[in-house]
Amino acid sequence: MLKPLDDHVVVEPIVQEEKTSSGIYLPDTAHKDKPQTGKVVAVGTGRLLENGTRVPSEVKAGDVVVFAKYSGSDVTLDGRDYIILRDSDILAVVED
Repeated sequence: MLKPLDDHVVVEPIVQEEKTSSGIYLPDTAHKDKPQTGKVVAVGTGRLLENGTRVPSEVKAGDVVVFAKYSGSDVTLDGRDYIILRDSDILAVVED
């Protein structure tokens, strides 16, 4: 498993299945855009300020988040895709 450092967050992207008006499902390979939502898998210890204090992340493992398009670094581990991004690249938490 990946353990992020400092203000980094590991997110497993959620690829939305797309269905045409005639009911045909398009595979995820047909998507041209990179996903912008994902499930938080792991969270780092937080951002370190100049005075030495740490600011913890506002997200926690299990949160579904929306993040900036084309942000972070793509990583594949054990056949699963992840995105490692900074806490500041997360734009919102999806609430039920």
